[in-house]
Amino acid sequence: MSTNTFRPAQDTLHRIPAAWAPESSPAARPPVRLTTTVPKELVHRAALAEVLLTGQERYDDNRFGVTAQWPRCHSFYAPVSGSHDPLLAAETIRQVGFLLPHTQFGVPIGHQFLMRTFEMSVQPEQLHVGHAPADLDIEVTFSDVRMRRDVHSGARYDAVIRRDGETVATGCFTYTCITPPAYRRLRGNQGHLQIPLTAPVPPQSVGRMSPTDVVLSPIGADDRWQLRVDTRHPVLFDHPVDHVPGMLLIEAARQATTAVLGHSSDMIPVQVESEHFRYVELDTPCFIEAVRLPSDLRGDRVQVIGEQDGQEMFRTTITAVPASL
Repeated sequence: MSTNTFRPAQDTLHRIPAAWAPESSPAARPPVRLTTTVPKELVHRAALAEVLLTGQERYDDNRFGVTAQWPRCHSFYAPVSGSHDPLLAAETIRQVGFLLPHTQFGVPIGHQFLMRTFEMSVQPEQLHVGHAPADLDIEVTFSDVRMRRDVHSGARYDAVIRRDGETVATGCFTYTCITPPAYRRLRGNQGHLQIPLTAPVPPQSVGRMSPTDVVLSPIGADDRWQLRVDTRHPVLFDHPVDHVPGMLLIEAARQATTAVLGHSSDMIPVQVESEHFRYVELDTPCFIEAVRLPSDLRGDRVQVIGEQDGQEMFRTTITAVPASL
């Protein structure tokens, strides 16, 4: 189980300066269509640089179109052997699950979103980094839409990310929405303490260049680590939260998979299947264990389980191939 505890700033108004409007004259060219990101508050980000979505439209009650853009390089989801990091697709689909409930289903800003399940599949040949940022079209379909006292309380949504008409990735999330008072009752005083920051494993062993981006710590056991939680990380902890974010757990599964398979920095996750059962707390060690599964037609498979206080917190299976294939 993972949730997002984003709290927006008070001033969320966005005004376009009049000087930006194109001049009007009979001989003027058609106005250039300007592109901007959606308001950061609607995707639960504090940093503008972390907003990937650029627009939306409604097709019918449960079908929507969303546009997005991937930068040629990202400070954390960096290119892998000339390809966009597949987890950039995961973050894009995750942001869709905040934008549309807020704008299309009436969920107020300040409500909490709990991620229950997440699945994603990518087409590696469509991930190449071009000479410009990648502009994306995302088709989104909601199902199992639930209401509680006439308020949207959760759903499943499926997303198809396309680039120049070609499918780049598909994915789905299931989530639950919780009102602020209910969330406070649920969480109580959790999240006010955290364990000391632990040492990272060698970055190259988990496909990273910098120790600050490593989320696993050695504990002297094969294929088993302690989750390394650095609340100062500017991307994984874009804003203060009272638990370990879901994207950090997926990154931990990716790094554990890389370590087990030995692909180093050129490993491409082509499929991710993840279930989240409980909040991973900040004040108790969480242990990550990876088990290699039989390979299938798509590639090598690794199952990663997170355990805290003797309980299974999440379970993620990643299918991966070397980027050179």
